[in-house]
Order: sequence, then C-alpha cells, then structure tokens
Amino acid sequence: QVQLVESGGGFVQPGGSLRLSCVASGSLFRNAVMGWYRQVPGKSREFVATINMGGGITNYADSVKGRFTISRDNAKNTMYLQMNNLQPEDTAVYYCNRFPTMNYWGKGTLVTVSS
Repeated sequence: QVQLVESGGGFVQPGGSLRLSCVASGSLFRNAVMGWYRQVPGKSREFVATINMGGGITNYADSVKGRFTISRDNAKNTMYLQMNNLQPEDTAVYYCNRFPTMNYWGKGTLVTVSS
C-alpha cells in the first residue's frame, strides 16, 4: 500500500526556519529518487528539490537554492526538508513524492510565511 505522509509545516515569520518530514511506504521509498514539491492555491504544483537513493546527489529549484536542504534516512523511510530564511513567497502546501512523480499524492503540509 502506498503511503506518503508529510508533516512539520506551520506559521513562521520571514527569516524563520522549519523542518518538514515525509514518511513513505518502504516499497516506494527504498529504490526511488524522492522529491519535495509545493503548490500555491490556484497555481500549478512546482518542483522544490530532489535527492537520489543514496542521499549523495541533490538538486534544487533556483528559488530555494542556498536556503533549503533535502535529506533522507533510508532506515526510517523518511525524507526531510530543512527550510531556512523562509520568505513570504515560500508560502504553499508542501508535498513529497517520487521523482518523476506518480499519480498518488499525500495531503501535504501547509507552510505559511508572514509577518
């Protein structure tokens, strides 16, 4: 059974930090490149970051490069997104998925950045 559960979102002021977590079912997670994506209501979902199976190769959208860090713990089937220096334009619902994505999506976790 496919499972994607995101958590860790919340409200933060500009310049603040949050750490998102994604727990995925083992069959999905172990042998997959994984990624974080985000969506603002009324807009298309966009790529944020990806990480390869071993965790040594990462890729970031230009808008988050230098501020966000993606990581994974394969023993826990968990992926993380450390977000620093958050800005209002980072406000969105954040999702995790494979890369390339599959049709199933979790509920996401809402990040709100506002003063």
